[in-house]
Amino acid sequence: MTLDRFRSVADRVVAPFVAAAERVGLTPDGVSVVAFAAAAAAGVCFGLAGGNATLYPVGALLVMINGWLDVLDGALARELGTDSRAGDLLDHVLDRYADIVVIAGLAAGIDRYGVGVAAVTGVLMTSYLGTQAQAVDLDRVYGGLLGRADRLVLVTVVTAVTPFVDLTAAGLGPVGWLLVLFAVVGHLTALQRFYLSMRALR
Repeated sequence: MTLDRFRSVADRVVAPFVAAAERVGLTPDGVSVVAFAAAAAAGVCFGLAGGNATLYPVGALLVMINGWLDVLDGALARELGTDSRAGDLLDHVLDRYADIVVIAGLAAGIDRYGVGVAAVTGVLMTSYLGTQAQAVDLDRVYGGLLGRADRLVLVTVVTAVTPFVDLTAAGLGPVGWLLVLFAVVGHLTALQRFYLSMRALR
């Protein structure tokens, strides 16, 4: 179950924004860079939120902007006919760095670096297995338990409500348990994608 399978729906929803971006002369690569900047700013907000929880909703808004722009850049490239392997590479590299800075910020904000490392490796392995399938002449794998779209939605929702809830279990609050989820489900998704790819190769 991942939201990534609804990319075609997202493309239709973003169509008016594609037209607006085209009118003002934005390029897909430029949108990708702005999307990463939003993620980096979110990571900073999350890192500082340990001392000021009101920064969590600000970070949530920035993550939502990152996700929206991540849909927009691909749709804009297809509309302009400028989609290319170079643009795809840039988009994926910036997406991975975006994942890293957001998760690092979440871990720093609650001073839980161990679970942060487990979470970021789970997320990176999920993405790696998704694209590594292409390297062995398979289609890119988007399936699994938790895709990037799912992670962005979860980060947005959890960080938006964190200042307003007081839930702690086993010494971890909502953000800590979100990182645990990313660690466990991320690695399970990576293994699931590995299994599907291996099965397709045999």
